[in-house]
Amino acid sequence: MSTDAARFGQVALLLGGQSAEREISLKSGNAVLAALRRRGVAVTPIDPDRQVLAHLAQGGFDRVFIMLHGRGGEDGQIQGALETLGLPYTGSGVLGSALGMDKYRCKLVWQGAGLPTAEFAPLREEADLPRAAALGFPLMIKPAHEGSSIGMARVDDVAGLAAAWREAARFDRLVLAERWISGPEYTCAILGDEALPLIRLETPRVFYDYQAKYLADDTRYLCPCGLSAADEARLQALSLAAFAAVGARGWGRVDLMLDGAGNPFLLEINTVPGMTDHSLVPMAARARGLDFDELVWRILETSLEMV
Repeated sequence: MSTDAARFGQVALLLGGQSAEREISLKSGNAVLAALRRRGVAVTPIDPDRQVLAHLAQGGFDRVFIMLHGRGGEDGQIQGALETLGLPYTGSGVLGSALGMDKYRCKLVWQGAGLPTAEFAPLREEADLPRAAALGFPLMIKPAHEGSSIGMARVDDVAGLAAAWREAARFDRLVLAERWISGPEYTCAILGDEALPLIRLETPRVFYDYQAKYLADDTRYLCPCGLSAADEARLQALSLAAFAAVGARGWGRVDLMLDGAGNPFLLEINTVPGMTDHSLVPMAARARGLDFDELVWRILETSLEMV
């Protein structure tokens, strides 16, 4: 494997942006920036504004490392713009990014492919709430196009449904109601064609929310995950199938749960996962024997596959 940083040329690192996940993107991006510089990569950080495409077109860049979380960076928009500019970039393309960011249509694809995911209902207006109630309680209510658990809530009865929908609708015109799965939660990081070791997530909170992900010190990350080798391999294979079904590529993360009977259910996909000190992909990579700098290098290498 080549370790020559010159082959990447001039790299633009996109971080920050204007989504609700801006602060996490800045943390992730700065960690990636430091890693690239330690490996000798010629990299320029760019916090996108309205002139970002002109900057990229005129800046003499050879490729782009996308570290934007959420809308505008993880939903196919910047990917399409970079393809128009002819600039290779890291991670998933337009389709995989768009489907990965759209929780509703992602689940439709999984359903169509025969992959297991919890029952769900789209909520576009308050009149749709009976559809959610028909799924049975408890429910998870979430904006269809947000990440980092922003706007998500567990609802235990009809009385709390309207308030949870209104809160989620602050972030998105399309809200998703999903049947609550009771059981352990796992995440599977994907790098190239390989599923990395699973991580089991444990939190004393109601679910693995924003606080548990980025701020709490009592969230537990178990890797090894505690499953048998056969069961872990089964969930890794399912995660790879889910990733491929939506057209994702390069690197990312698939979140899933097991119910009380041990049946798996796919939750969602992340095509630009976090790369902070609390993040899961670096944790899985370490278990695989890859330090942070090597992980970042491997992610940058995914941009070479577009040439």
